[in-house]
Amino acid sequence: MNVKQEIQASEFILSKTSFCGNTAIILGSGLGGFAKVLNDRKHLAYSKIPYYPTSNVEGHTGELVIGSVFGKEVIIANGRVHCYEGYDRKQVTFPIRVFKKCGIKNLIITNSSGSMQKKNKPGTLMIIKGHIDCTFQNHYKDLQLIKSNNYHSEELIKLSESVAIKNKIKVSSGNYCWVLGPSYETPEEIKYFRSNEGNAVGMSTLPEIEEAGEQGLKVLSLALLTNFAAGINKNTLSHAEVIAVASKSKTKLIKLLSGIIKGIKE
Repeated sequence: MNVKQEIQASEFILSKTSFCGNTAIILGSGLGGFAKVLNDRKHLAYSKIPYYPTSNVEGHTGELVIGSVFGKEVIIANGRVHCYEGYDRKQVTFPIRVFKKCGIKNLIITNSSGSMQKKNKPGTLMIIKGHIDCTFQNHYKDLQLIKSNNYHSEELIKLSESVAIKNKIKVSSGNYCWVLGPSYETPEEIKYFRSNEGNAVGMSTLPEIEEAGEQGLKVLSLALLTNFAAGINKNTLSHAEVIAVASKSKTKLIKLLSGIIKGIKE
């Protein structure tokens, strides 16, 4: 994918809408309910947007939803693609570069993740303050925890914490580990990730975080912990559990995201 294709995709999106906002949101597995909150919604299927990657994973609707919350226009990516679907990182992060060309300055990334801490039970919202690449695609060295304002905006983190307190939403914070998937991790892998300061694990998000940071966007990442990671308890892991917990937790996620959008500076 190249710059010309990104321009064509962004021009198509802008030609179909009157969008003039500065914030985009990526909604993860089972979290698409927030899109229904938007006023004056315009729907654009990924399959209609030139060069835009499409997903067949359950819980990912596969459309852009453009509308407003508290009078502020936003673009919502209702679903994402993953490397385990056969896409490379440049394809997975294509939407980020398209958003930048649409005038986006703030990116909120959400996902459904596995909790690696017993205190963070399924249904907990976690503000991601650091990330760890656990795919070993580019190196075989020890895992590296990255905490940087370039990738995790201190301004947006403080805003999200303030909104959570105001709305009495219990949130935790921690570090996100990215694995390729699609199979779930083993208990031994989880032990290793925990020993390297990991708190949650999932199969997306990190490429988006790093691309958005490189593009100069302010980035906030939120993980809904939908299950315990392998070995934390005796339950069998399943995608059905992820979708079910995500559905039950949508009310507090909607409150948190709405409050954050309201508080973002123009």
